[in-house]
Amino acid sequence: MMDSITGVEAKAIGKGAKSGHKLKKKLPSISKTILLEKGWLFVLVGFLLGRAVILSAVSPFAVAFLATIWFAHKKNALKVMLAIIAGALTYSGTQGIFVTLSMVLFVLLAGVFKKANNQQMIIPLFVFLSTIAPRLFLYSLAGQLTSYEWILLFVEGVLGTVLVLIFMQSIPLLSPKRYKPTLKNEEIVCMIILIASILTGMIGWHIYDASFEQIFSRYFVLLLAYVGGAAVGSTVGVVAGLILSLANVANLYQMGLLAFSGLLGGLLKEGKKIGVSVGLLVGTFLVGIYGDASSLIPSITESSIAIAFFFLTPASWFKRLSRYIPGTEEYTNEQEQYLQKVRNVTAKRVEQFSNVFAALSKSFSSTESIPDEETHKKRETDFFLSQVTEKTCQNCFMKNKCWQQEFDKTYSLMGEIKDELDKGKEPNIKLHRDFANHCVKSKRVMNTMRDEMTFFEANQQLREQVMESKRFVADQLQGVSEVMENFAKEIVKERQQHEKQEVQIVHALKHMGINLDKLDIFCLEKGNVDIEMTVSFYDYHGEGSKLIAPVLSDILNEMIVVKQEEISPIPYGYCYLTFGSAREFVVETGVANAAKGGGLISGDSFTTIELGAGKYAMAISDGMGNGKRAHEESDETLRLLQQILQTGIPEKVAIKSINSIMSLRSTDEMYATLDLAVINLHNAFVRFLKIGSTPSFIKRDNEMIKIEASNLPMGIIREFDVDIVSEQLQAGDILIMMSDGIFDGPKHVENTDLWLKRKIREINTEDPQEIADLLLEEVVRTRSGMIEDDMTVMVAKIKTNTPKWANIPAYSKEAQ
Repeated sequence: MMDSITGVEAKAIGKGAKSGHKLKKKLPSISKTILLEKGWLFVLVGFLLGRAVILSAVSPFAVAFLATIWFAHKKNALKVMLAIIAGALTYSGTQGIFVTLSMVLFVLLAGVFKKANNQQMIIPLFVFLSTIAPRLFLYSLAGQLTSYEWILLFVEGVLGTVLVLIFMQSIPLLSPKRYKPTLKNEEIVCMIILIASILTGMIGWHIYDASFEQIFSRYFVLLLAYVGGAAVGSTVGVVAGLILSLANVANLYQMGLLAFSGLLGGLLKEGKKIGVSVGLLVGTFLVGIYGDASSLIPSITESSIAIAFFFLTPASWFKRLSRYIPGTEEYTNEQEQYLQKVRNVTAKRVEQFSNVFAALSKSFSSTESIPDEETHKKRETDFFLSQVTEKTCQNCFMKNKCWQQEFDKTYSLMGEIKDELDKGKEPNIKLHRDFANHCVKSKRVMNTMRDEMTFFEANQQLREQVMESKRFVADQLQGVSEVMENFAKEIVKERQQHEKQEVQIVHALKHMGINLDKLDIFCLEKGNVDIEMTVSFYDYHGEGSKLIAPVLSDILNEMIVVKQEEISPIPYGYCYLTFGSAREFVVETGVANAAKGGGLISGDSFTTIELGAGKYAMAISDGMGNGKRAHEESDETLRLLQQILQTGIPEKVAIKSINSIMSLRSTDEMYATLDLAVINLHNAFVRFLKIGSTPSFIKRDNEMIKIEASNLPMGIIREFDVDIVSEQLQAGDILIMMSDGIFDGPKHVENTDLWLKRKIREINTEDPQEIADLLLEEVVRTRSGMIEDDMTVMVAKIKTNTPKWANIPAYSKEAQ
């Protein structure tokens, strides 16, 4: 038969198959468009809520649902009204009349007050009035106005008001467009109440003695227990069972069945669909055997049909629903994607600000272009001579002869005089005589040129200061731009793929018996390793630093240490560990200081600063003079330095910023020196920034290295260039920094450099604190115990960072 199919027929069959495949793909989108976007889902819900009745005579659902649709989806209100009336008429004629009167009254009230403010607050009041007024009218016609009817009437009105508030939170969740990434617990409960209310409208529908409301209530319990676990499953069971039991007292025991089945199914969710189904069947048997024996078989039938629907539910539904239920994997992924989006937006905005600062820096640095020095000098001469001639030659009778017939000679002579005056000299005799022979008012012109030279020099100085200020602002803006750019990169730090290292780490930890739950490798850059992992231990005894870090050190060929650890207090609890690169070097410091005359307040201040990216800073500042005011100046200098450096701004820009602040904030002649050393703990490279400070010394075995630079103290001038001195330190080196009280302190010593080098070399100990104390004591002894100036000495010893626990190489070799 297959052989008889022609090629044309085969193409037709293939085309039909493709069309069928496309049709299958379009079905979900078509159903979504019809049910959600066209509003037919609201129509179906309205039909069922029109039939929903509890306590045999209370029906608060219909008007509450219409009010919510009126508020949230007004264009669907007419269709929903007709559906509610149709549903109510299928229940009874009285129910249809009551629902119709209630909705008509609500529409009248909502139409009259449609322009009122706070619609969300007054609509529940309209529902209350629209519920009790028609019911009171019907009770009056029937002559039934007993106290019981009054209670039912009031309860119906209150329930309708409450249901409006509940439906307002749950109805928007049925919208085809969801802008919220997740659901809150309150929204989940409101949605469950809406579902249970809808199921109430199915009461009275049966198939082979199986009730529709029981089938679908158990189906929803299975669905949400499978997605959300025991907590959500039991909550669904309790709420659905309670509302259904209010609609039919015979269903009261169903509340226990649904709640227990939801709890048991959630606990067995690790067994997938089968485990959740077993939970429902066990709950059905346990609750059923306590009831009427005749109801056991229908109950089992209802559970079986619900389980069949549960197994037929597409997996995509579970995945989509899981995104909105807290605690699920899909929910976690959704949250991570949302946070990643927020991080990306934030990083992009920070990058934009960084670009703005970079553009501002470029605009300040791009000063007026000067072609060359000769052109610039000619332009300045022209401007100067124009000012002079305006005051002297403008009214002279020889103006035309000098500036038209003999322009070159006049310009040349006056230019030479200007050059001589610019150098601070008087024109020589020959130049003076030549200009006197050429100009009839030579003395007046010469005096005017001397006067204008003062203004000319002031303008030149002002222009240079403006140029320096522009360059200074440009440097500061560029520094801020770089900091913000680095911050943007840190924000979007992503988990990188390092499969080889991941395999080695997982293999090594597995062989060591460590239960690794999660491993995230963010960066493996040399000196900037960033690894996070979640592990479980029965009883934690420092395995992170004793076992895991040494293994990582061997695998990555770099010293790794524990940066952060959060240990679970319960056995086999999850512990969060963060690992990073250890510093190749450590700094051990010691400080000794003394105030002038043995006082309590010293004009010197000192500090050590832990900077990011493995940098360590040491600084000494000496305020002008002594006492409290000098201490305030030096202390303020170091405080500003610390705050600026910790933001990540380069040291040179930071010092220029401090100098500018100090020079502008006060007119008093209060200055401060700064001696700053920034040590890179990854390679022991040190940068010295000495601003009006004394030399420093590096002791390397018996060799002494002197570090000095020539910079004025901060606050004297507003713009200055910082001279940076760099040096490569080695393990065992001893760095000595001091204030001028130590360097200039020794009395009757002609060469303090040689004296200090000899004293430092003669100190036998390598303890930084002892060296500082001994050096200070030696200086004080030369002055017979008198302290004539504030003295501060800081000593730092560079040491190789030796880990407490050695590497463990065996497992990395096995992993390879």
